Amino acid sequence: MEGKTNDPPKLEQENQEEEEGTWARQAWAYLSTVRKQSPLIQCITNFVSMDLVANVLLAAGASPAMIHSIEEIPDFTPKADALYINVGTLTPDWLPAMKIAVQVANENKKPWVLDPVAAGASGFRLKACLELLRTKPTVVRGNASEIMALFKGTEDSNSKGVDSIHESTDAVEAAKSLAQISGSIVAVSGAVDIVTDGQRVVDAKNGVSMLQKITATGCSVTALIAAFVAINPSRAFEATVSALSVFGVASEIGMDMAKGPASLRMHLIDSLYGLDQATVLNRVNISLI
Repeated sequence: MEGKTNDPPKLEQENQEEEEGTWARQAWAYLSTVRKQSPLIQCITNFVSMDLVANVLLAAGASPAMIHSIEEIPDFTPKADALYINVGTLTPDWLPAMKIAVQVANENKKPWVLDPVAAGASGFRLKACLELLRTKPTVVRGNASEIMALFKGTEDSNSKGVDSIHESTDAVEAAKSLAQISGSIVAVSGAVDIVTDGQRVVDAKNGVSMLQKITATGCSVTALIAAFVAINPSRAFEATVSALSVFGVASEIGMDMAKGPASLRMHLIDSLYGLDQATVLNRVNISLI
């Protein structure tokens, strides 16, 4: 009688490799299409992030427009290929412009992406984020604490502002439920990025921990998601996963040359600009949970 082996089935390993290869090819397809089409992304984002958001979009091949004046929105927003809303430095003066931009985007069937920065940090901020959530963002991207605050609909007494006090994996069920309730793709950033449409759950494992030491990297990856979603809004799930992974790969390459957070910021932009097909195909690390 032949002895049994505990080795994993070869077919299962081959299927996993094929799945990873499919995601990698898809990520490259999104990046290369952004470079060819240069989608116009309207960014209503916080003062801290504007510079890095604009430069990340430019490095990826997109065209950023930092237009937040309520007077310009009716004329400009219909021209944009996607809208990005970030509540980082939220004020009562900015919120009406955000809401009108979303309304115009929805009326013109343009995708829009929400970054609910520090959603649970205050009642004003949480209320604004929940109001925006009800207007059907295509994608919501936040850290674990932000996504959990949106799902629970309550302030977090332990909030550390923009810093998450939870791991991304702690928010998987909250993200799935939020996606089901809102109809949005929900992405949770962390050591492992999680993306769900309420049914499927995917993790993207690219990235480096030093990104946490650079302000606005989360804001910038959300803007990149908007650019990828603009290419094909009907495949927002795939676009979101691809954007997170491409950004993560760029950070890994940048980290190889960086001496600290400041130089990583520079090398991140350069690496994103210089990403080639072979690098994306070899380094993207995405799998279905």
